[in-house]
Amino acid sequence: MKYNLLGRTGLKVSELCLGTMTFGTNPGRFAAISGVDQAGADALTKRAVEAGINFIDTANVYSEGASEEMTGQAIRNLGLKRDDLVLATKVRGKMGDGPNDSGLTRKHIMAQVEASLKRLNTDYIDLYQTHSFDPLTPLDETLRALDDLVRSGKVRYLGASNVAAWQLTKALDISHYEHLARYVSLQAYYTIAGRDLERELVPLLLDQQVGLMVWSPLAGGFLSGKYTRENQRGEGRRSGFDFPPVNKDLAFDIIDQLKPLADAKGSTVASLALAWLLHQKVVSTVIIGAKKMDQLEDNLRAVDVQFTPEELQQLDEVSKLTPEYPGWMLAFTGGDRQA
Repeated sequence: MKYNLLGRTGLKVSELCLGTMTFGTNPGRFAAISGVDQAGADALTKRAVEAGINFIDTANVYSEGASEEMTGQAIRNLGLKRDDLVLATKVRGKMGDGPNDSGLTRKHIMAQVEASLKRLNTDYIDLYQTHSFDPLTPLDETLRALDDLVRSGKVRYLGASNVAAWQLTKALDISHYEHLARYVSLQAYYTIAGRDLERELVPLLLDQQVGLMVWSPLAGGFLSGKYTRENQRGEGRRSGFDFPPVNKDLAFDIIDQLKPLADAKGSTVASLALAWLLHQKVVSTVIIGAKKMDQLEDNLRAVDVQFTPEELQQLDEVSKLTPEYPGWMLAFTGGDRQA
């Protein structure tokens, strides 16, 4: 297991991060993804830590708070040292029926950080992430509230998630000019079958030294190996929860390239799809979530997969984005100014 710096910080996080969206058995918004009970959460957490993972990601909205509770309980049940872990959670989603029970207002953030701390049974959160953009709340209100949490010691670092490049840029600028704690990471959807992030956000992250945490690296299970051209319905959660959106024709072309490579390496399509992400310069950590131990074990093996330059080129060719403006124009005009 390798450890990478998270953005422009000295904080080292494991290249794989344990995602706990699967923790929780109560019905709710994410019932199709969750289903792991406390015993299962303990076992998955134990194996992840044994493998060298020091980074755990959850959110207040996962299983309506149960994921946070079970994550905190697993840490206690296993006797893990809190300071050895980098614990991340999120705020923004709807956590009640009231008009102020969602969003990124100062009121909601302050209420939810206290609730998350209680559920996690900890006195600080290492990485507190805004789960998406809030178009109703002034950005400076959100950032000042988050800065107050960092100054109070309840939060160590700040992260964003699921935002556009202009939104993240605006937030970084406000933090810079107002001398506020800045976002050190972005949690975003990125996969070999969905490389849209590379158009605007990846150049921004590299330029501003913001770390990238990848969610749904297997495209919602589409790259798990359960789905083929011959068996497009598969057995996974996509049969009942077809998300995130995937260009299936392109994804099957990619799987057609990954399968023989996986066979030759004695590996799996899923492990290679994760390993491809680990070979991308912009990636700080890849979030893996599992319901079963064999799924986690297969995901963990991704850290041992190596690609030749020719293999990476082959995978890049089959999965690369269709050129769009202004990208193709910048490439056309920039040839005379290469370092």
